[in-house]
Amino acid sequence: MSISVIKRSLLSLGILATTVLLAACGSKSSDQGSTKLASNQKISLSTTAEITSLDLSKIYDKTSFIQIDETFEGLYRYDANGNVEPALATKTKISKDGKTYTINIRHNAKWSNGDPVTAKDFVYSWQRAVNPKTASQYTYLFDNVKNADAIVNGKLSPNKLGVKANGKYQLKVQLARPTTYFKMVMARETLYPLDQKVVKKYGKKYGTSAKYTVYNGPFKNVGWTGTNDSWKLVKNNQYWDKKAVKLSQINYTVAKSPSTAYNLFQSGKLDLISLVGEQAKQLGKSKDAVKRPLAATEYLQYNQRKGVFKNRNLRLAFSLALNRSQLINKVMQNGSIVSKGFVPADFAKNPKTGEDFAKEAYVPGTVDHDATKAKQYYKKALSQLGKKNLTIKLLSADDDQTKDVIEFIQSELQETLPGLKVESSSIPFASMLARASAGNFEVNFTGWSADFADPISFLSQFTSNNPENNGKWSSQAFDQAIKDSNNKDANNATKRWQDLINAEKILATDQGITPIYQANGIDLVNPKLKGVVYDRINGHYDYRTAYLTK
Repeated sequence: MSISVIKRSLLSLGILATTVLLAACGSKSSDQGSTKLASNQKISLSTTAEITSLDLSKIYDKTSFIQIDETFEGLYRYDANGNVEPALATKTKISKDGKTYTINIRHNAKWSNGDPVTAKDFVYSWQRAVNPKTASQYTYLFDNVKNADAIVNGKLSPNKLGVKANGKYQLKVQLARPTTYFKMVMARETLYPLDQKVVKKYGKKYGTSAKYTVYNGPFKNVGWTGTNDSWKLVKNNQYWDKKAVKLSQINYTVAKSPSTAYNLFQSGKLDLISLVGEQAKQLGKSKDAVKRPLAATEYLQYNQRKGVFKNRNLRLAFSLALNRSQLINKVMQNGSIVSKGFVPADFAKNPKTGEDFAKEAYVPGTVDHDATKAKQYYKKALSQLGKKNLTIKLLSADDDQTKDVIEFIQSELQETLPGLKVESSSIPFASMLARASAGNFEVNFTGWSADFADPISFLSQFTSNNPENNGKWSSQAFDQAIKDSNNKDANNATKRWQDLINAEKILATDQGITPIYQANGIDLVNPKLKGVVYDRINGHYDYRTAYLTK
């Protein structure tokens, strides 16, 4: 999930990955019996970016994913211990060969308009997601579903996807290959159901505003017009487990400035904010501060369709010119850490040795600050390009923290690389994502958070034909390593691990992208707000069981 992308999923399978823990804000919901609830169960939150859509087949940004998390529900969700648990699924039978899933769906789930949630809603949603006309950026989540690749590439009709409804409340999924972590994939938003009747009714308008959307989750959106910076989530009384939902309303506002958010928190107008820069340094040890580890990487992506960034020496020069430690320690000061590669640290462990993926896949001389080598690579690049100097454009979002990072990157590059001029363009987050997706950029500062706790969640997006590969970097060796991990080595933990290590090393050696930092953070939380589940894999917050105490 680009910052996505952000991305919500966890993976506790034995093949790869660590056990993922979810940290809660305050008490768990099970403590409510001995806790006095406040009479007013309304909270106020902020985001740094606007909603781009409420169409779960088309979203690609963190703000929108979080909204979908609160207003929709799929077959599975994650519990407070980081394990997958049934949501709409009541029973799942997996065939001996691991390729067929038969899933019974609860009978009492409804859409906010009163329609029943059925197996056909999942079939329709999945087929719509892989349809090339939908242009979903998360089709890779269906890679292991039978016929998905051919459908995404326009070679088969979407109705050939390996999913069908057996009656009203049973779903049958046929995989192309065994996928041990498939339940985790089914907990992702792109695999949530859609009410076909409503999507057909609104057509292109579906998901473009709150009134053109219908919901099956704990809350429903009220007041988002498609362009405004504030909206509400109100309790969905049609939700099958509405008794578990204590909050009656969540007020959202976009606050791009950290100082604005902090002032609102101080005045009691926000119940949770993220700290950045000086705020994090000064308030990080406050009694209301909560550390937020996050499996997300911020990076530079280069447009390699044409132009100067097809040159590897130039990409390496950019990477080695950046003093990442100085950025983390002097600019951000929020607990983020320097990246060793694209896959974050403390995210996945070697199934045989326990070695951290990031450490094992690290390639020296690719992300290390070295001004001398940066100048040498830059000089070679200029010679190969037949240029004496360069002017490049750096695209980013316009929130305050990103602006601080961009100013640092701009300064570092210009001071280290003679004759280089960096022109920055900071625009609204949704506009930035749209431009990046269309390939309308030279260099783009962006980020990716895990969809589930497996390196493939990061690495697969840089295969040659992946829609998330906005820069169009391409490597046959990389593609083959990813293909092997998903096919011939899928059930061999050691070989699959090595495939993914090789893929990361290829990406790093070629500097297909330039990783900058792993985006850990710190929040300030209203001490009366309890039961919020934070997902350390992609930084999403779940308010389904949240509540306010007196």
